[in-house]
Amino acid sequence: MPVVLVLVLVGGLLRCQVVPYLATVTIGELTLAQVRRWRKKLLDAGTNPITTAKAYRFLRAVMAAAVDDGLVKRNPCRIKGAGTENSPERPMLTVTQVYALADAVGLRYRALILLATFTSLRWAGLAALRPEDIDLDARTVRVTRQLYYHDAGHSFGPPKSRAGVRDVDFPELIVPDLREHLVWVPSSALVFASSTGSPLAHSNFRQRIWLPALAAVGLEGVHLHDLRHTGNQLTANAGANPRELMARMGHDSERAALIYLHSSRERQRAPADAVGEAARAELARSESREAELEGTRRARALRSQAAAVDRQGSWPAQEGRPDRDSNAGPTA
Repeated sequence: MPVVLVLVLVGGLLRCQVVPYLATVTIGELTLAQVRRWRKKLLDAGTNPITTAKAYRFLRAVMAAAVDDGLVKRNPCRIKGAGTENSPERPMLTVTQVYALADAVGLRYRALILLATFTSLRWAGLAALRPEDIDLDARTVRVTRQLYYHDAGHSFGPPKSRAGVRDVDFPELIVPDLREHLVWVPSSALVFASSTGSPLAHSNFRQRIWLPALAAVGLEGVHLHDLRHTGNQLTANAGANPRELMARMGHDSERAALIYLHSSRERQRAPADAVGEAARAELARSESREAELEGTRRARALRSQAAAVDRQGSWPAQEGRPDRDSNAGPTA
């Protein structure tokens, strides 16, 4: 992860979640009970559980360094599970809902909504795209950088990991929208920018564009990041394997990719349907073989009976079948 991003994240946690509650406590005085009270105050104050978990991990890392340096004997951050992020299941939009949102945000940002969904790019990656990053003929987006906001303003830097530098394919479906959008973008500009040409600020876009569009189409509560989630799920449902999902998402670990391989009803039903179709095919083959064998047995029996007629001059006795001379008239 780039140093600037680490500093932004750590600085935010220290400034907002740690200092207001623990500024008067020295490292040597911090106890397990105080850590418990601090964590409870964060949650009671409405701090997002995920942010609280991040803040706890940060404090735990600081105290672990203090243990290594001999400043304290034992790390007081020993609350089981406090550093685990349990993200709630996010909604997956339908393709119809995605296009309704694309219509609602207006022409300036229509292509942004479609590209966000059908490439699963993060907001920071979308906001850093240049015209040369999009190849309409190859239908790929080249991701080499992303937008970072910090106290000094903004800057562009590499993605969070090496896997984040990648080419992402998109479907032919959205090529006309991208082509129309790029016609109006100068070669030296960002693909998606504000009305003044400056980089998109997530908070401004959310308040001025995103939330009104959600209200217009009745999708309140949907996050911008849910477009990435939707794109990942559509790709998984289309049959992508974990490695393919990892490459598309820009992840080094399979953990995130595996989420999308079992979270939808369609994905869960597909293996069951495949098993059923395979079983049905096998039964059909078995019945076909049995029919062939029965036909062979009958043919052999008839040939055997015909041979007996040739040898004896009459049909062999057989239940339910009259002798071939039984209907013959009286002899002269």
